[in-house]
Amino acid sequence: MNTILIASRGEIAVRIMRTCRRLGFSPVAVFSDADADAPHVRLADQAVRIGPPEAARSYLNIDAILDAAEQTGADAVHPGYGFLSEQSAFARRILDAGLTWIGPPPSAMEIMGNKTAARNSLADTSVPVVPGTSLSGLSDAACEEAAARLGYPVMIKAAAGGGGRGMRLVADAHQLLQALHAARSESARAFGSDELLLEKALVRPRHVEIQIFADRHGQVVYLGERDCSVQRRHQKVIEESPAPGVSDTLRQAMGQAAVAAARAVGYEGAGTVEFLLTDDGEFWFIEMNTRLQVEHPVTEMVTGFDLVEWQLRIADGAPLPVSQEQITLQGHAVEARLYAESPEQDFRPDTGRVLFWSSGADGAIRIDHALETGQEITPHYDAMLAKFIAHGDTRNDALRQIRRALNHTVVLGLRTNRTFLLDTLQHPVFQQGQATTEFIREHWNPTDSPPPLLTALAAAVFVCAPCQNISRELQGWSTRPSVLSFDPENRNRTITVQQTGQTLQISGPELQETVIVLSCSDHRLDFERSGVRSQAWFAFDRDGTAWIQYEKYSACFRNHLADPAGRRTDCRDGRVMAPMPGSVLSVHVSTGTPVDPGQPLLVLEAMKMEQTIEAPVAGTIADVCVEPGSQVTPGQLLIDITPGAS
Repeated sequence: MNTILIASRGEIAVRIMRTCRRLGFSPVAVFSDADADAPHVRLADQAVRIGPPEAARSYLNIDAILDAAEQTGADAVHPGYGFLSEQSAFARRILDAGLTWIGPPPSAMEIMGNKTAARNSLADTSVPVVPGTSLSGLSDAACEEAAARLGYPVMIKAAAGGGGRGMRLVADAHQLLQALHAARSESARAFGSDELLLEKALVRPRHVEIQIFADRHGQVVYLGERDCSVQRRHQKVIEESPAPGVSDTLRQAMGQAAVAAARAVGYEGAGTVEFLLTDDGEFWFIEMNTRLQVEHPVTEMVTGFDLVEWQLRIADGAPLPVSQEQITLQGHAVEARLYAESPEQDFRPDTGRVLFWSSGADGAIRIDHALETGQEITPHYDAMLAKFIAHGDTRNDALRQIRRALNHTVVLGLRTNRTFLLDTLQHPVFQQGQATTEFIREHWNPTDSPPPLLTALAAAVFVCAPCQNISRELQGWSTRPSVLSFDPENRNRTITVQQTGQTLQISGPELQETVIVLSCSDHRLDFERSGVRSQAWFAFDRDGTAWIQYEKYSACFRNHLADPAGRRTDCRDGRVMAPMPGSVLSVHVSTGTPVDPGQPLLVLEAMKMEQTIEAPVAGTIADVCVEPGSQVTPGQLLIDITPGAS
């Protein structure tokens, strides 16, 4: 191998390029129109456009990727993760073209890529498998019978994929049919197959996975475990290694089971065998991911190995560099994923332009990202922005480092889960190593609203910030009252600012602050309050909206003197607005249809996630303003309901 095409985008493409360069390989990038100026494109030795923004016409276009390999003289393909990374048909096309596939054999991918086939492949091994169905093509009636036999709650899963798509937790028989139909629909769109699997849902388990590697010479090793229990929508958010409370004996048992699973399918390369761990120490196989995992850096940190290097060398025919006895775990590592999303709104994905980005690593921790100021975050791809990875001698050392880095990281222009990450990392249950897959549902409640000081700092920024891109009307705070719309509460507040030199007296509802502005430039506000000096961060959008971040809090503010009407996003009067940009997948009502509160109206898709939009009030559909396939923007009218008894 000499030239390696990376069939992915974003931070994983950048991360693979780093190892390629270190080893002397030439990396090739592919990109859609949405990524034409993305960091991974500029960092590559060569880059090829493969299609429009939609993933189905670019990053999932096998022909376009093969053409790019031919144009650039690439002799190997690394799939990264996501997109085509677990599609055996893609691997076969790469091999048929005479290229090196940096991944497992297609035959192993086919078995482990289908949860039903994976379960069947382990029937004659010692690997414990969660009780469930092992049949394909289950009808509704067969699913009802299987669920009754297993006993509720049950978990519906897409047999052909993972990442939380096509998964539904069903508490009782009344929820089953609706969940089946939704899971089939989502699975078909995400993986091209609507085949489902039913499993007995384990109550409050931990999600613990084993990293394995296998070479073509018959050697298989495991590199410790990762605890990935903190999840939303069955997608991981925080991962760590070693898993809290896992003994050497349990680690060895899980590792040996993972190796047995890999051997059962003739595996090669990197893979992750995922288990559910109960509080009594029993563990159960749920699936195997036949690719490099998003959370692989924590394993790299505690083992000292570059897992991408291992992938490249194994694909080139080399044996594993170490034996099982030579693998030890040193210290503790924690990873936190920064997403463009609103945890306060059920982790709804967000999009927009990154007005300002500054990582808070200070060289102390590792941050994997492909993010920069001015970048557009679109609805076409996953919402993950960056991964923060800290390593320390102890778990407390690693947690302290990652909290500091997140505290000093600034991202303005769109909503993120930074506050949620900080709250979770400091939560007593997480700090005690007792988080389960139910952690978010049981322990996280978004009630901690930004302090009034954040509004005062917004006022200070409107008064004092360099105003090359802001109208003079937005700067009149020192002479007359002005009005802010405080997001996400969507409240208008009349704020009075009186300025005497550097001192600002800021008053309004539930607000009385004195702030001394020390400096205000380059997105940074240095100020003094009650004798203590500190800083906040700010950026202005094109429409004059100010994004403010102070400590763990951030919000956006709008001066309604420039926009008296504000931006309406509520739907309490029956006008149902788009909560996010995306594509309309389906519409379930028509003009004249009576509806009840909570009744599904339509389904939106954005950033690979589906969201069902429900009726906010009882009434009758007055107008349906969109149709399947429509692209919508935040605040756009979707459906108009005439309130009243349905």
